[in-house]
This record gives sequence, structure tokens and C-alpha cells, in this order.
Amino acid sequence: MLTWDGDTLVAADPANARTVRLTPAAFRHYWYEQALAEVNGKKKEPAVVGGLALLDADGLVLLDLPGEWRGWEVRRFASVRGVPVHEGPTGRPEPVRVALARRAPGWTRLTGRSRPRPSGRRRIAVLCLGVGGLLVMAYVTATLGGAAWRALSWLGRLLLDGVEHKWVLVVFGPLALLTGPLRRGFHRLRVKRGAVLGPPGGPFLFIRRGDVLRIHPAPPLAADRLAIGLGPRDVAGLLLYRYESLRGLFVFDVNGRPLRHLPGPWPPEETYRFAVRHGLGCEIRALSREEYLDLTARVRDALP
Repeated sequence: MLTWDGDTLVAADPANARTVRLTPAAFRHYWYEQALAEVNGKKKEPAVVGGLALLDADGLVLLDLPGEWRGWEVRRFASVRGVPVHEGPTGRPEPVRVALARRAPGWTRLTGRSRPRPSGRRRIAVLCLGVGGLLVMAYVTATLGGAAWRALSWLGRLLLDGVEHKWVLVVFGPLALLTGPLRRGFHRLRVKRGAVLGPPGGPFLFIRRGDVLRIHPAPPLAADRLAIGLGPRDVAGLLLYRYESLRGLFVFDVNGRPLRHLPGPWPPEETYRFAVRHGLGCEIRALSREEYLDLTARVRDALP
């Protein structure tokens, strides 16, 4: 919910008991089509990503409010204080993502959605269901052999194709509680070796043998955003930056042009280890405001 308190805008997020007060120089009403990740080899229909960004005098994002906002309501609300509104799709999502990744110091995002935390009893119950499911699968496979395993695999694919995802999660979700720690542990091991850079849930960077640098974004973003550059030699270096309270990573091509902007905390030691292993240059330094404005404006794409 947005209200004016004089020339100050007040954004309230009751679901998370948060309130933000700021004075924007402009609004950016944005929306674009974002392809979603493939599920079982089937590409999902693109989703429309929309929201409202509040900008400072240099066009940096002070506050991001993802969700559906009606254009006429935004214009009427902004006109009360004479604040300009920039809106409309650009035809390509890259310019919008670049603009949203240009965060201002103190940047924040309000989603209006709270995250429920499961109780301890529920976690124990789900864990027991997962253990029971694994034991049943192991018993059936050991008793009936490979044919039973293939039948279970076929049943799993059938459920994923024909049943709503929420019910699949109810049935097989407990197993994810058991396999999840193993996947996260293996990911941390790869990070220590410099094979990947970033948290297990994404976004993280990786390079397969003889392949281009790729980004594995956090779900449910799409595979068509993964590749950076057109070939293995297009990416030359990384810049881990600090600008006031902001942190982030730039990926540069062989000509020194910024290819991708990845705002957020990236551990310096892990970044350097990743760059060394893959033969990339690595620079870690603070940016002036002029440098930050220039790089964030010239980059080709970003992960807001």
C-alpha cells in the first residue's frame, strides 16, 4: 500500500510488518515476458513479470515493488506530487532487467507476501514420511529387481505429467528433505574447489568443460538466460565491486565491455578461486558513484 505524507512516499507491507519512507524522483512501471524453467523437458509458457520501481534522481532503484499495478492508478497517484512515471514494455526483457539491477544505496524490495515457517512437529512428521518412502522404495527394488525400479520411475513421470504439482510435492516432498542436504553438501564441495560460484539454490556461475560461462538462476527463471557470451572465449574477467552499502559482480568480455550485472553478495575468496580455476581475470575493488552509474548503464543484461 502506497500513501503520501507530504512529499514523502510511505510504502507499507503489512504481511511482513515493514514500512519504508522515501522521496522518489520518478516511478518506473515495468512489465516483460519471462520464460520459466523447463519441467521434465517441457518448456512452460512465459510468465509476465511486472512491478513498480521507485527511482532516485540518477535513475537508481530505491524500492522495488513486484506485482500487478494498473497504469492509470500509478499515473494518478504520482500526479498528486508531480512525480513523472516511466512505463511500457520495451519489446525485450534485457533493458528492463538492467534498469532494475541499478540499485541505489539502501535499496530494498517489498513483496507483500510472508513466508510461513513450518512447525517442529510438522518437520519431524515430514522427515519420517521421507524415511518411510525411501525404505519402501528400497524394499520393493530389492525384492522385485530392476523391473520394479523402472515401474516406479514410470509412475513418477506419469504423476509429474498428469497430476497437479502441489499434490506431487505432498507425496514426494519428504524425499527432498533427505536428498536436499546431500545436494547442498556436494554443491559446497564444488564451491571450495572453484568449480561453481554462488549458493546452491542459485544464482550461481559454472562452466562445463569447453563450454561458455553460464548462470543457474534461482527458480523459476529460465534456461534461456543461462549463457553469457556466444563462445568459451567471450568472457575474460570478473569484477567484484563494492559501492557504499551495495555489493555485486560484473562479467566482462575480452574487449572490457560489461556483459552481465549480478547484484548481491558474492564471497571474495570464492570469486577469486572460481576465476583462477577457469582462467578468468578477477578484480576486487570499490567503485565511485560515477563508475557505478557508467557500468550499470552500459551492461548488456542483468539478474535483478
